[in-house]
Amino acid sequence: MARVTVEDCVENIPNRFELVALAAQRAKQIAAGSPITLDRDNDKDAVVSLREIADKTVDYETLRGEIVEGYSRYQRPDVIEAENTRAMDEYSQEIRESLAEESRRRNSFEADEEEDAFDGMSFDDEVDADD
Repeated sequence: MARVTVEDCVENIPNRFELVALAAQRAKQIAAGSPITLDRDNDKDAVVSLREIADKTVDYETLRGEIVEGYSRYQRPDVIEAENTRAMDEYSQEIRESLAEESRRRNSFEADEEEDAFDGMSFDDEVDADD
């Protein structure tokens, strides 16, 4: 079945090397959870990707762009900015959680000190031996 699918795909993408790269990228997308545009018919991801290319139900330019980005040494500035923003949000959340935990510990410690106080004295007060 895959051989016939490859032959059908070559009509749309004449360069077999490019076809292999595009089909592999699409198969990776499918494996990552991207919705498929055809019925699976109990086929593997690679065969489904070839069938999608043969039926022209996927955007070749998008696949090409993703392949180029995957081999690129440098990320686009908008991608870097999104990652930095997400990292800062996670860092801010960690700080908020840490401050809340510290506040809970202080409140707990203050409550313990209040329980330790007896007749206006606490364990921190000095006790004279003469009394």
